[in-house]
Formats: sequence, C-alpha cells, structure tokens
Amino acid sequence: MAYVYVKNQDDALDVVQETAYRSFKKIGTLRNPAYFKTWLIKIAISCATDLLRKEKKVIHLHPEYTYLIDSAEQDIPLSLSLKDLIETLNENEKSIILWKFYYGYTLQEISEIEESPLGTVKSVLYRALAKLRKQIRRADMYE
Repeated sequence: MAYVYVKNQDDALDVVQETAYRSFKKIGTLRNPAYFKTWLIKIAISCATDLLRKEKKVIHLHPEYTYLIDSAEQDIPLSLSLKDLIETLNENEKSIILWKFYYGYTLQEISEIEESPLGTVKSVLYRALAKLRKQIRRADMYE
C-alpha cells in the first residue's frame, strides 16, 4: 500500500517504518482487533499522504524504464496505464477506489473505515469512477 502511494521504494520503506511506529504507539486506540489489518492500512495511507504532502512529489517515469513500455508481449503498459489513471485522482478518491476494488470492502465498511457518511463515500466513489471513465475516453480518442 505504501508503494502504491509514494512510488518509490525508499519512501515506501520510510512509510512502513512510520506506520509501525504509529501503530505501536496507538495500539490502545484499536477498538476491535478483528479490524487490525484495516486499521493498519489506514495508518499506512495516512503516513503516505503525509509524506507526499510534506515533499510535494511529482513522480515521473524514469527514462531507463522506457524499455518496459516498448515490450509489446507483456501487459505492463496496461498496468502502467491503470496506475497513471489512479494517480489522476485526489487522495480521498484514491483511498476509496483502493478500499473498494483492491481490498474488496463494501461501501458501508469503507464508510466506517473513513469515518464518513455512507452518502459521502458513494459520492466520492462515483465521482472518482466518472473521472476515470473520462480519462479512458480521452485516451481512446487519441489512439
């Protein structure tokens, strides 16, 4: 999860370390041990967004990795496209998309995790999906 957000191995390791520190420090605030994994992921997302805000990073594809895009036999360009699409979302939208489609949580569970009303979670999800659809349509027009 850390790497999904920061796109850099060293920064991701820093996020994991900060996540471990914060989780040990705040273990007493965990209300239900059944949600430990969710609680830990939420801390990791918070640490990653804190790091991104602090450094205000813009991540670009390094020139030495262009050979990955050129290899037509693999599905790598598609995966890079999906990552690029997700990066167009703001942090709140990205979190909800990842909770829903990567981790498989229901909207009600996401509402509880994010401590937001169910209607807000739905609005953010549908707005994010609309942004992604718009990006895909735009990409299709240029092909």
